[in-house]
Formats: sequence, C-alpha cells, structure tokens
Amino acid sequence: MAISSTIPISSEEARAAMDKVLEKVAKQLRELNNYIWSNPELAYEEHKAHDAICDFLEGQGFTVTRHAYGVDTSFECVSGSEGRLINFNAEYDALPDIGHACGHNLIATSSIAAFLALSHLQKEFGTKGRIQLLGTPAEENGGGKAKLIDAGAYKGVDISLMAHGGPTNLLGVSNDGVAGVLMNARKELHVEYFGKNAHAGGNPWDGVNALDALVQAYNGISTLRQHILPEERIHGAFLDVPKVANVIPAYTKSYWQIRSPTLQGLNKLIAKVRQCIEGAAITTGCTVKIVEEGLYTDIVLNETLCERYSSHLAGYGKKVISKHEQVLTGSSDIGNVSYVAPTLHSMFSIPTPEGSFPHHPSFAACAGTDEAHEQAIITGKGLALTGWDMMTDDALFESAKAQWEGQLPAPVK
Repeated sequence: MAISSTIPISSEEARAAMDKVLEKVAKQLRELNNYIWSNPELAYEEHKAHDAICDFLEGQGFTVTRHAYGVDTSFECVSGSEGRLINFNAEYDALPDIGHACGHNLIATSSIAAFLALSHLQKEFGTKGRIQLLGTPAEENGGGKAKLIDAGAYKGVDISLMAHGGPTNLLGVSNDGVAGVLMNARKELHVEYFGKNAHAGGNPWDGVNALDALVQAYNGISTLRQHILPEERIHGAFLDVPKVANVIPAYTKSYWQIRSPTLQGLNKLIAKVRQCIEGAAITTGCTVKIVEEGLYTDIVLNETLCERYSSHLAGYGKKVISKHEQVLTGSSDIGNVSYVAPTLHSMFSIPTPEGSFPHHPSFAACAGTDEAHEQAIITGKGLALTGWDMMTDDALFESAKAQWEGQLPAPVK
C-alpha cells in the first residue's frame, strides 16, 4: 500500500536517490542523446529518435506505447498506478539544414532523465503518484502538442514540466537559466491567389496577375510592420510563384506566421494582416483563399512551479532566475499545454560562443557537446524534484493549481 503523500522526504534524500539511479544509466543516456543529435529529423519524421527512446525505456523495464494517440512519431510511457499525474514532455525534432540548432536532443534528454528519476523516487519511497513521459514531435513546425491535446494525451494531467536549452546570455545577462519565460502566441496563414493566365507579350490585358496580388500583399504587410508592438512579429515565405516571365501568372501561394504576446493581441494583428491580403486581391482582381491553422498559444506562467524549480536547481549550485518579465518573441506549442494544465517551460543554459543563439548552426554544434549533456541531466533532476513536490505535497500542488486557474484568460472566440 502506498504511504500517505504527506510523509516528508527531504530534498537531500530525494537528490541522493536520483543521483544514484541516473548514475547507473549515465553512459546510456549520453549515447541516446548523441544518437538523436547525430540523426536530426524533421517534424513528424522523427522515426529514429522515436524508436531509440522507446528501445531505451523498454530496456529499463518500462512499458511503452509506440505511435501514441494516432501520431506516428509520438510515444507514451506511464509509471505508477494511482495519484496525481505528472507529465514530462520530450521533444526531438530538428530544423531543415541546420539539425538540432534548437537543442531538442537536450529537451528529450532532460525529460527522460526526469522521468527515470521521479519514477524511481515514487517506487523507492512508496508514494502515490503517476508519471507520464510523452514524446511530443513537431514542435518546430506542425504543432505536435496541439494534436496530442486534441487526441486526449493530456487528459488527466495535473502538472506538465519541461525545459529548453539556450545560451548563457539569453536574457542579456549571464545566468544558468530561467524558470519561467513568456512567449508569443502564434498562428499560421496559408494564402493562395487565383487569377487568369494570358500571354505577357501578346495580350496581357486579358490576364489577372496573381503575382501582383502576392507582391502587393507583401508590401502591405511590410508597411504594417511599422505599426505593430515591439514584441509582435510577422514573417512569411513565397511557396509557389511563376517560373517563367512571358505568362501572366494565374496562381501564387504563400505562408505566413503571425506572433503576438497574447491571444487577444494575436487575433487583432491577424485581422490587420488579413486586410492586407484581401485588399491585394481586390486591387488586382484576383480571388483569394486564406487558411488559418497551427495555433501556438502564449504560455501561462505558474509562480509556484517557477519557485520550486529555481530552488531545486540552487541545490545543484545553479543560479536560475525565477521568471523573466520580458516576452521572448519565439513561440512554442507548450503554450497550448499551459492552457490545459499548470505548466513549467523552463530554460537552461549551455556553454556557447559569443553571439550563438538557437536556430543558428553554431548552437547546433554546442547542443551536441558533453558539457551541454551534463546541463540537461542536472536540469532533469530539477524537473524531477519539482514533480516530486507536486506529487507529494498537497499544499504546494493546490497552490500551483489555484494560481493556474486564476491566470487563465477568458476563452477566445
């Protein structure tokens, strides 16, 4: 029978137990990290990472559900049978051409280490609690966590935890990390213009130029950028444009990402972008099709989780800022998770050269080093101890839950 969740186990005891179990698999964890880093795979194509992680977990005696929740490169591993459910998120997708330049191999490593450590604590001390390690593909492009939410992967999750690597000067000052970061909400627009072909030299007056519509939309959006908030972002790509010059083009396609610190702000900004796109269609005589998808929400910060995580990393000699008030203008689908459960999305520092930043080849190189791996393991221990608090301390859990419920914004229509 599990003992009461209120029986105190000191942080020192918990750290000692975690250190012991992770030391036993230290070599295997390093090899797994290096394998993922050495075999970068794009969104929903992370088959090697998926199989390697599942093989590793099964080798540790866990039961793994491969291809979980209808997502081919997702997996789920659950330890424990009763009590609060603590979720860890393992990302492992990479970027085109520059590999793991966002260090998702380190995210996977820290979450796997956290899962192993907390599962061991739960068993060794006989406490109630369930621990879920969820493989979450396609964070960079594709919104894997959003799809998993829709499929029920986070149903019943009480606390969700993860950590993302970054440079030591991510916030403009040297630090070992930050527990809570604000990030932009983001949505994708897929735009198609439909015009009419004509001979550009013979009868151009009979044509309706879809390229003119796309260029006018781009210029309108570029002008709009002068009038948006400093944290807001609009960026796009031309996906289908004419390949010859002597034909009035009847079709173009483009892809846009719109970012703003809040969902309310995002909706307002998208409305302005749509005006630019639709206005270009009217001006040129084209018709336009706009598809909105790929919503990444902003992140709902949780001060209790931030404080506990910072405190536990201090026990490993790390100076981690509890939260950063300035919005980091990137986006992540962990924001979507923060709308369904109290969530921690922390950042941890890895050694990088001056000027190195995520999504740059220099950061990809840094993400594969032994030093970065060591930081991911320590981070995993901090995540595990935070999960231990939430699993065993009723007062702390209720505090985190109450804060989350009080911070959730009104539903966006």
